[in-house]
Amino acid sequence: MQNKNVTNHSLLLTGTASLLASGLALASPNLGGQDGYINMPSAWTGQDGSWSIGYSHDKPYSTLWTSVTLFPALQMSGRYVGISGIQGFGQGHAGANTYGRYKDKVFDAKLQLVEEGEYWPALAIGRTDLFGTGLFRSDYVALGKHFGPLETTVGYGTGLIDGAFAGARWTLPDAPRWALVAEYDARDYRQDFRAEETFAGERASGLKAGVEYRWGWLSLQAAHQKSHAAINAMVTIPLNEREFVPKIYEPAPFQPKELPARPTAQQWHVDPHYARALQQALHRQDYTLVSLAYRRDTLSLNLSNSRISDMGRAVGRAVRTAMYFMPLETRTIKVTYSEQDMPVGSYEFFDMQALSDYLTGKIDRHRFKEYVLVRPAGPEDRIRHDSTGALAAGLSDDNGLAVLLSEDGDLVQLKQQDSLLNRFKLAPRLGFYFNDPSGALKYELGVAANLDRRIANGLYFNSQVAATLLEDVSDVTQPSNSLLPHVRTDIAEYKRGGKVKLNKAVLNQYFKPAGQWYGRVSAGLYEEMFAGAGGQLLYAPFDRRWAADVTVDALRQRDFQGWLGMRDYDTVSAIASLHYRLPYETTATLRAGRFLAKDNGARFEIKRRFRSGFEIGGWYTYTDGQDITSPGSPASPYRDKGIFFRMSLDALLPQDSRSRANFAISPWTRDVGQMVNSPGDLYPMVESGEWTLHQSDGLGNFSERADEANHPAVARPIERVTPGPNVRLRLEDSSHAFPPLSELGTTLLGAGAIVGLASLADERWKDLVAENRNNRLVKGWDKLGKAAPLLAVGGAGMALALGDSKLQNTGLIALQAATVSAGGSMLLKQVFNRARPEQNAGHWGHQPSDRSRSDSSFPSNHAAVTFAAITPFAAEYRAPWLYGVAAAASLGRTAGNKHWLSDVAAGGILGYFTGKWLWSAQRERERYPAMLDLGPGYAGVKLNHRY
Repeated sequence: MQNKNVTNHSLLLTGTASLLASGLALASPNLGGQDGYINMPSAWTGQDGSWSIGYSHDKPYSTLWTSVTLFPALQMSGRYVGISGIQGFGQGHAGANTYGRYKDKVFDAKLQLVEEGEYWPALAIGRTDLFGTGLFRSDYVALGKHFGPLETTVGYGTGLIDGAFAGARWTLPDAPRWALVAEYDARDYRQDFRAEETFAGERASGLKAGVEYRWGWLSLQAAHQKSHAAINAMVTIPLNEREFVPKIYEPAPFQPKELPARPTAQQWHVDPHYARALQQALHRQDYTLVSLAYRRDTLSLNLSNSRISDMGRAVGRAVRTAMYFMPLETRTIKVTYSEQDMPVGSYEFFDMQALSDYLTGKIDRHRFKEYVLVRPAGPEDRIRHDSTGALAAGLSDDNGLAVLLSEDGDLVQLKQQDSLLNRFKLAPRLGFYFNDPSGALKYELGVAANLDRRIANGLYFNSQVAATLLEDVSDVTQPSNSLLPHVRTDIAEYKRGGKVKLNKAVLNQYFKPAGQWYGRVSAGLYEEMFAGAGGQLLYAPFDRRWAADVTVDALRQRDFQGWLGMRDYDTVSAIASLHYRLPYETTATLRAGRFLAKDNGARFEIKRRFRSGFEIGGWYTYTDGQDITSPGSPASPYRDKGIFFRMSLDALLPQDSRSRANFAISPWTRDVGQMVNSPGDLYPMVESGEWTLHQSDGLGNFSERADEANHPAVARPIERVTPGPNVRLRLEDSSHAFPPLSELGTTLLGAGAIVGLASLADERWKDLVAENRNNRLVKGWDKLGKAAPLLAVGGAGMALALGDSKLQNTGLIALQAATVSAGGSMLLKQVFNRARPEQNAGHWGHQPSDRSRSDSSFPSNHAAVTFAAITPFAAEYRAPWLYGVAAAASLGRTAGNKHWLSDVAAGGILGYFTGKWLWSAQRERERYPAMLDLGPGYAGVKLNHRY
């Protein structure tokens, strides 16, 4: 099958007139989706977090496009372009009569290098059609400047944009919803794909003009292009707004009509009615798995909430409720919030009067924080139910069957759920499959029934039965030519199977063995195509930006009928993952291991989470699986990749919600780089709670007070990277610490003497190593020499990413030293141009004229980088033995006859002095500003000087 994409999603369709009419500085995408004018791009990338979706008709092209400003200076766009006038496949092809006109997927990117200033223009570079067929490939640079209501851009492009272009947009001062657009179009339409067969051959470059109208999120552009008219309609969603719809239907915090009579501690212990009254009051507010205990003047609660999205806000409402029911002697309230019975966050309140005063607005948050402890929760925070005063989560409040709209990403559903997370749900399902030769659009419409049961503490049974009502995916008749095991490419066979299937039936046991560890063991039918047994172990340290997990599953492929039958294929999938939180609420994930088709490799994922809760990301996988299905080839196999959107429905609904809708575009008939659907991935479960605990004081929207709407814990500031002052200060310190000329001369003289002595031993050392070159230890030594700089630099990178402040600073110095020494080594190679020992050109002979000077033997770049990266650690931690490790590893370059002994000596000296110099200059880490500094309404750096 040819390069297919799948879109599986449940979409929520909601909105109000007030939402559409809200004011917003909208992006201004051109006909292809990038910020621009009509056809030409501009020098801007849109507001941070702007997500636009649109449709344009520009004869002969019809384009469905989307673009997003992922970061303040980076805009990514994707479009699905149909070309009228030419068929997708020639006669005789299986899809000639069903696929329709030619279609192509295009991905574009634009990066703004310089922001517009008062006296200088914005500068941006971009490329259209980043990868793939390249039919719409262009590279360009653009300069832009505003003059009041007039926006202007001039630029130059190569490829389809052939030469100088320009654009202007004038927003009417008296009618700001209207704008006039003009451009000089430099595109050479005669170079378009098969232009002689389409209307593109009749189009010309030159002046074009148009008019735009904006209303809230909606925009419409109509343009005249000499030979024809064009239209572009779009909606732009500001993902960095906290919510799009006011919470007009949000239930108020608990406040009983009649105050309950609070018991004494003795009454609480004797009569369970009091504890059950509190438990029932919490159940009515969507709290689940509520356990209670009262011991030594402390009321403890274990709970979760099925609806409230902010953990701090859920804890705040629970505490507010508990104050109406708690025993009179209560001095402390402790709330442990959990996910799937796994404790995530612990909140302890030590002063009941201060708690009451804060909830009623009598004291400010700064004063209140003196009486609160917020921390990650551990197994010890779970309530033990083997003594008096405890009430387990055994009371099930069942609200009965209900028809719900816009819940869990479904348009409509029939649902029944109780406070123990037992749930039945019946909802429609709709899936789209794009770009198959047998048809440009495939669909599947059905209904799914989910039954979820909590059997015991942390033990859950999750199942789904699905019925297909209408689908045409089974019409795909072109057989897969994948040479890998068919783990995904037989999808049409699965759709031809039974119309009613048991898609999932799996037991999950969740547990938390230690404070920052989470675990899961699973067994059963994981998904439509695979069954298995396995588990996952996650380590998520509270005070670090990273988390890591390992997942292992023994899997068996299910048969096409979708019940209990199995096929012959089985495998063990083992994936280790490292998650790292970057600025701009971005998470990068690296997964490595064995994938579903028994291919080994790595998958890189990156996603950004915006203030609204929306997430946008993508992935790219590199494995040893040789997928040669077009556009792959034996020389360049296909790599699995895709993009995804996860929509938090909380921002779209008039009440708080934890529901999410998912939308993904990825290859759907590929076997390479595939993973089984996880029955319960741990990291997403704990990630939002981890974010809340890391942000500000960890309380989130605890009190729901209007005067705290802009507090950093509520209106989270965007974490930005500000390296400028840090880099500048480090450069200044390094220049001041550079050795004086007299000292430098002495140093160079000593280094020269060492290299000279090593040079005298070059030939003897070469002969000695040559005598033992076939020895296994010498061969391993050679491999160590090759890997040494990678290991040293990788270790420095890990220290920078995962260490404490001292280790991070040392790692940063080591990476700087490695970079500087590598550059110095390459410069010396240009000067000496020494032949390598294996070239047999003599002891100090020059390389042949056809060899690059960058490949010169003197000095050893491997030795320079290895010593440079290791020296700061050896100096900072007083570990001289590290120099011995660096020397032994670097000498491995002589074992493979790649370097002379003097090459290694020179490289080691260069790396040592570079590392020692930069460490001496920058070792006082307290002097340097943090690269990240956050606060309410600002982001920047702080400078700390010592006198």
